Amino acid sequence: MDQAHGDLETAKKLGLTEDEFQEIVKILGREPNFTELSIYSVMWSEHCSYKNSIKYLKTLPKKGEHILAEAGEENAGLVDIGDGLACAFKIESHNHPSAIEPYQGAATGVGGINRDIFTMGARPIAQLNSLRFGELHLKRTKWLLKGVVKGIGDYGNSFGIPVLGGEVFFDKSYNTNPLVNAMSVGIVEKGKTISAIALGVGNPVFIVGSSTGKDGIHGATFASGDLSETSMDDLPAVQVGDPFQEKLLLEASLELTNTDAIIGMQDMGAAGITCSSCEMSEKGGVGMDVDLDLVPTRQDGMLPFEILLSESQERMLVVVKHGREQEVQDIFDKWDLNCVQIGKVTEGNTIRFFADGKVVAKVPADSLVLGGGAPVYDREYSEPAYYQEYKKFTIDKVSEPSDLKGVTNFMVNQPNIASKKWIIQQYDSMVGTVNMSTNNPSDAGIINLKDSDKALAVTVDCNARFVHADPEVGCSIAVAEAARNLVCSGAEPSAVTNCCNFGNPYNPEAYWQFVNAIRGMGEACLKFNTPVTGGNVSFYNQTVTKDGDEPVFPTPTIGMLGIVNDKKTITPLGFQNENDVIIMLGESRNDISSSEYLRYFHTIEESGAPYFDIDEELNLQKTLSSLIKKGLIKSAHDCADGGLMVTLLESSFVKNLGFEVQSSDMVRKDAFLYGESQSRVVISVSLNDTDIIKSILKEFGQAYEVLGSVKANKAMVDGESHGTIKDLFTQFDTALEKQLLES
Repeated sequence: MDQAHGDLETAKKLGLTEDEFQEIVKILGREPNFTELSIYSVMWSEHCSYKNSIKYLKTLPKKGEHILAEAGEENAGLVDIGDGLACAFKIESHNHPSAIEPYQGAATGVGGINRDIFTMGARPIAQLNSLRFGELHLKRTKWLLKGVVKGIGDYGNSFGIPVLGGEVFFDKSYNTNPLVNAMSVGIVEKGKTISAIALGVGNPVFIVGSSTGKDGIHGATFASGDLSETSMDDLPAVQVGDPFQEKLLLEASLELTNTDAIIGMQDMGAAGITCSSCEMSEKGGVGMDVDLDLVPTRQDGMLPFEILLSESQERMLVVVKHGREQEVQDIFDKWDLNCVQIGKVTEGNTIRFFADGKVVAKVPADSLVLGGGAPVYDREYSEPAYYQEYKKFTIDKVSEPSDLKGVTNFMVNQPNIASKKWIIQQYDSMVGTVNMSTNNPSDAGIINLKDSDKALAVTVDCNARFVHADPEVGCSIAVAEAARNLVCSGAEPSAVTNCCNFGNPYNPEAYWQFVNAIRGMGEACLKFNTPVTGGNVSFYNQTVTKDGDEPVFPTPTIGMLGIVNDKKTITPLGFQNENDVIIMLGESRNDISSSEYLRYFHTIEESGAPYFDIDEELNLQKTLSSLIKKGLIKSAHDCADGGLMVTLLESSFVKNLGFEVQSSDMVRKDAFLYGESQSRVVISVSLNDTDIIKSILKEFGQAYEVLGSVKANKAMVDGESHGTIKDLFTQFDTALEKQLLES
């Protein structure tokens, strides 16, 4: 046994508490050595153990008629989509690495989430991302944005998976700590998935893929702490990715899953060999012996803890059936990848790591993982003072502007509203021929399922300003908007994966935001029958400065999957024909709370969440789905960021059409045009179908307003022009790029 002791002082430096150190001593029956202490430091980090979040994550709904693997059972969620197929999907964060090395941080985030999909035997077919950056005029924001986008684009394009959707949001709270959330979606035949499990005493354990280097060491620990002015010193904690190697690993892994030669397979993500060996062993109720001298390395003289904790990319751990070793070896030789037996499955629950013929670490597998011996905490939380102050805001405190045309022009130039074309053009959205929504855009990305009448719809959503204003309501809105985007596209919402980005859990106010956001998420997922299949928690998204802690907006990103049962019901967001009637489902409200308009035109940050009633939302979605299935809808686009005016403009830009509408006389014009009250969708319909549509709306008890009609190249409200569609589109299309390229 390695005699270098890991004492309490060392434990604290590695991110463990005194109580945790004493618990490790109790588990082992002795003081740990340094290698063992390093193992516990990563496995008990928030990033791996979810020790500060699991209590509340367990309250989220997990069961559903389509669910094939509940949250926590496998590397990703698994949903039955019919026709003998299943969909594996998941979203994860790579925030801290992207904050200090945006290109590799974002690239390896894409690589890691795709490996979670294909280790289950599913072929990744689509990617999405949710990105948050600081104020666009800052040089640091521009550097981060350019690096992250290039990292996502270079890795994803080389790997050959199209980007079908995403979102980008700018706010000063992300000035130092950006958020980079990556989602992957894959397809597999039902019954052909591979589990992340070790079974069968004597079965060999192989490491496959790339060689192991010193990149990413203690990456999980790095991700479980605040960013500070010295975080650049942690640059070795950022992994380095190789998309071409990952493409080979994908094909080799899928070829392997077509045999019956393997027991289980797991990606080496956070904590590398440590995490994969411990989790696979614990799941199978077995132990494992691993010889670290056999691990292919990129550098000579790597120490045992460096090999164990390295998060080098494009690697997997595979448990192979005894006697089938050569068959597995031949597959990886064919793809010119490492395939080396480094251990075997053993009886009991102990994992032993060897180097130079000696045991350098000996730990019980179940003491390291979630649900076993890893600690579970319920942190103190308290309501922030701002919460009640924000609630005091009313629209009466804001003067209504006289020049609404000027407001419209202002809005289309805002970074959160303007086209993200500069970003999107760096992603390959068409590789693989599965994307059905690029040339005819809809509110969600549409994935073609070949030789099937069905398609999949996917989206990522979260308005973090709403969540900051009211975490419970704001997170419910995030779920509702995701479901609304799917319904607008002709799909039925099916299941959710989440990426919960919050501040330091030891901060009572940040933890209060987390607890209440999870409560809102759970309520909404139950209401829309979208169980949570898993995801990711990313705490410590705040910067420690000499002036105090600066947390980001609480950002529980919702990735949602929907099923289009008949491709004929796929519904675009753009107006289709001149003179079609424009109807808004839902009600106009005298509400501008937390809107882009209030925040940036009036520069008011302190307001509550916008109006939201979850039962109204559910009725809206049921009504809209019925209209779409009856073939009565030409287009459907939800009212979201920027309010009704932005919805109308985005519906017009697709085919260079326009609109003439009348405002409601029940609310202020600025609230009508730019407010962001929820549960509203703009549809366009044939004039001949309006009577039958009105009768269906009455049958559902659905509120609606007939706004006007589609017109060529006009943006008319109450007879007043807000500009031509051509001019407004030019501003909308170029605003982000102009601001990004300004020196």
